Amino acid sequence: MHVRRLDPILVDRIAAGEVVERPAAAVKELVENAVDAGATSIEIAVEAGGRRLIRIVDDGRGMTPEDLELAVERHATSKLPDGDLFSINTLGFRGEALPSIGAVARLSIVTRTAEAETGSSIVVEAGVKGPVRPAPAPKGTRVEVTNLFAATPARLKFLKSDRSEAQAVAEIVKRLAIAHPTIRFTLSGEHITAFTYPREEPGEHGFLRRLSRVLGPEFHENAMSIGVEREGVRLAGFASLPTFHRGTGASIHFVVNGRPVRDKLLLGAVRGAYADVMASDRHPVLAVMIDLDPRAVDVNVHPAKTEVRFRDPAFMRGFVVAALKEAITRHAFRASSTGGTRTLESLRPQGALPSRPAYPHRAHAIRPTSAFAGWQAPLDPPERAYASGLSEMQASLPDLAHPSADSRAALHEGEPEADEAPLGAARAQLHGTYIVAQTTDGIVIVDQHAAHERLVYERLKRERNASGIARQLLLIPEVVELDPVDADRVLAEASALESLGLAVEPFGHGALLVREVPSALAGGRIKALVQDVADALAEWEQGAAHPLEERLDAVLSRMSCHGSIRAGRRMRPEEMNALLREMEATPLSGQCNHGRPTYVELKLTDIERLFGRR
Repeated sequence: MHVRRLDPILVDRIAAGEVVERPAAAVKELVENAVDAGATSIEIAVEAGGRRLIRIVDDGRGMTPEDLELAVERHATSKLPDGDLFSINTLGFRGEALPSIGAVARLSIVTRTAEAETGSSIVVEAGVKGPVRPAPAPKGTRVEVTNLFAATPARLKFLKSDRSEAQAVAEIVKRLAIAHPTIRFTLSGEHITAFTYPREEPGEHGFLRRLSRVLGPEFHENAMSIGVEREGVRLAGFASLPTFHRGTGASIHFVVNGRPVRDKLLLGAVRGAYADVMASDRHPVLAVMIDLDPRAVDVNVHPAKTEVRFRDPAFMRGFVVAALKEAITRHAFRASSTGGTRTLESLRPQGALPSRPAYPHRAHAIRPTSAFAGWQAPLDPPERAYASGLSEMQASLPDLAHPSADSRAALHEGEPEADEAPLGAARAQLHGTYIVAQTTDGIVIVDQHAAHERLVYERLKRERNASGIARQLLLIPEVVELDPVDADRVLAEASALESLGLAVEPFGHGALLVREVPSALAGGRIKALVQDVADALAEWEQGAAHPLEERLDAVLSRMSCHGSIRAGRRMRPEEMNALLREMEATPLSGQCNHGRPTYVELKLTDIERLFGRR
């Protein structure tokens, strides 16, 4: 068999397979062209998931007849004026989208510039280009793609159902809408919930409004603002509170120089930033724009241009992690707003009485601002009696089912001052699990185990970063039997675990001898502690390489659970109040180590609405 040149049309069809994998890819390329053309409004319509029809209409600059004829030729573009592939400021630059689509479908383009009196049109079908003809048209461009992959029927077999393809189109449009909030986007068609995202003004407020429309109003209520700049790299956007998360990473949006990307390095940075405050199988919701010198990032990595390569990946990862961690710390006392709101909505009876104005004598007790407005936690919180010896709280407590007069007095002691604190004053304990506290404008319900777990975790980290975690020598070393693989995994990290206060030695096949444990965890179940440590190490082994500090934090997170007050444990009033005060003085106390809220706040105004008082 002799080597021969392929037919140009066949070459185009082969190349089209890299650029146009499915209808959503064609929509992405065409919408990006509209964005590059300076459009302020883009309308997208699809039929049969995009196989039968894709229509893109924009009000951009349009093209002259000469430009239109060249636009459907391979490697013809207006976006590389100086031929510099390392300084790309547009979404498209290869000149492959239109010829690739025209090679596998029927492509029709009608366009007009603002200066022209009439428009121009051209048709490309299965790679065969027709002549440019005059055509009436408004300013801008209308592109229609019909019978996608008709010229390559084998590709049709690999497409999913019309509904699945339509949903993929909707996802692409939403990502582009997030990346360009100042452009109006409209999507309609079969198997699609039609939507229109109006233009937003430039800036933070406009971006947040666009995110509320795309990601839902709940994101607006649970979003943290981010805005940092370092060494010429600017990062701005919004990320969800650790207590607001999803089961997949589909709602993580990064935009690099106006281009939506799915980059492994950036996704890993998100995981690293949230590792302390969210379970490993949960994912935050975020939309972040990264602006940097085009020469510092290579977008010419993948034909679909969804991946990028940074010139300094270590700096970029550290920059993103630091920015997200700073935002999480800054909003440490905010709990997810959705839990309490949803609960109140479900409690509100059907056909409830219309709202009434609040009673006059209640007006002074209602504040529209958050309970934490103006509250400044001390930078170096004093160690309360319960915090200085967390293990003391594990000692047995008297049965409080029938509290004494002294206990009842202690509960209300200092009531006015305690009510002024952000988390208020403890008033009761529900089912030995939840603390109910009264604040000046409502109530706070605290999950005692989740809250104490976070406090133990933060204390262990402080000790580790200071003089080392305090350890307690066991009078009788305990033998723990594990699966041999788990035992080997723990022994391989023995030196690192010793820095965390856990001293282990080999003791035969699949067995460990535990000699020391962290003082804060003394009195707990040693076997369960060691097994959890082994599980934490196994989880980190399954992923990519992670910094040592992140791995140790994951182990500390597991360990802290064993030093925490258990659900069902009765607490004295002074212990409940001590827990509340320590939460106020501890960073990130608004969520446990797994991303669940440690407390829910119910405003007095919401409670009054339940009873028709407002």
